[in-house]
Amino acid sequence: MSLFNRRSLLALPLALAACGFTPVYGPDGAGAKLRGQVLVQEPSTQAGYLLTRHLETRLGRSGSTARYALDTVIRLDEDGLAINAAGDITRFNLIGIVEYALRDTTTGTVVTSGQVENFTAYSATGSTVATLAAESDAVERLMVILGNQITARLFATALPA
Repeated sequence: MSLFNRRSLLALPLALAACGFTPVYGPDGAGAKLRGQVLVQEPSTQAGYLLTRHLETRLGRSGSTARYALDTVIRLDEDGLAINAAGDITRFNLIGIVEYALRDTTTGTVVTSGQVENFTAYSATGSTVATLAAESDAVERLMVILGNQITARLFATALPA
């Protein structure tokens, strides 16, 4: 890397500050505004519990005086990927779709909403117990991935003051 490129790299923070860039966890960033202020809906399924747990880890757990409420709808689909000579499915693709809406609890208006989608896979070649453990692990990994996507989108949202 030449000296010129290093100098321009050092000037990058100044250029970002000039264009109105604020760090997510800075004083006026979305991360600071959302920390401990989002009440995630009560889960009704294992996947919902895992997603809620991860979102509360990323956004902070809120009390009864939360400024925002996050509603989620989770859909999980499973597709067989690999079939052996006996006709048994040996690998599954787990597809997760989460629709979310962030509401302002004082006005009831939806601040932002959207849908995130991702997938993970697991193997079904071992015993029944091993397959169930692999499926459970795949659901947990998928909820972490989807929770990270939701959090990133919430952080990118321009929140009201």
